[in-house]
Amino acid sequence: MRLTLIRHGQTPANVAGVLDTGAPGPGLTDLGLAQAAALPPLLGEREVGAVYVSRLVRTRLTAGPLAEARTLDRIELPGVHEIEAGDLERHGDLQSVREYMETVFAWGLGDLDRTMPGGPSGHDFFGRYDADIERVTRETDHPVVFSHGAAIRVWVASRATNIVPSFTAEHHLPNAGVVELEGSVADGWRLLAWPEVDLSATMRDPIDAEMELE
Repeated sequence: MRLTLIRHGQTPANVAGVLDTGAPGPGLTDLGLAQAAALPPLLGEREVGAVYVSRLVRTRLTAGPLAEARTLDRIELPGVHEIEAGDLERHGDLQSVREYMETVFAWGLGDLDRTMPGGPSGHDFFGRYDADIERVTRETDHPVVFSHGAAIRVWVASRATNIVPSFTAEHHLPNAGVVELEGSVADGWRLLAWPEVDLSATMRDPIDAEMELE
């Protein structure tokens, strides 16, 4: 099975460098709208069984052009939204951003007991994200899921078997970046494509790296 994860287009919060994870969240900048419009030709003739979005408006806006081009509805999922910043919400200072990054990266390395200040644990995040991925793989063979930078990076770090967990910390996921995986919930996932990265050069032995914020 082919699973496609796409990060939302650029938002005003991305430009400002502010942690903005709450619902409904910001819309898209003019550049973000252009990034969304570029997705249908970028995906070309790739089969799309269904288009899924998170509860945050930026994914719905990013998915709009692809859904329209393929004459598909945008199906909202309850669990693929961004990792909640808790007490760090709306902060943009270096200390807050670092604490957010260090927390979510710890989850990608397996420390699921670690908790975001005033927010979720790794168990909470993977519980909701895994449940939605299982759902979409039951519903179609070619799901396209519009999600969020940190959420995609942490989930792929933990669930893709052919990369080191630090891979997604070392490689930025741009706005409207397309990530491709192949596999299943039962058998595991193999990362096939990450924007501007040659996956043949990756290794599976863990190394130290720092998570870059979405």
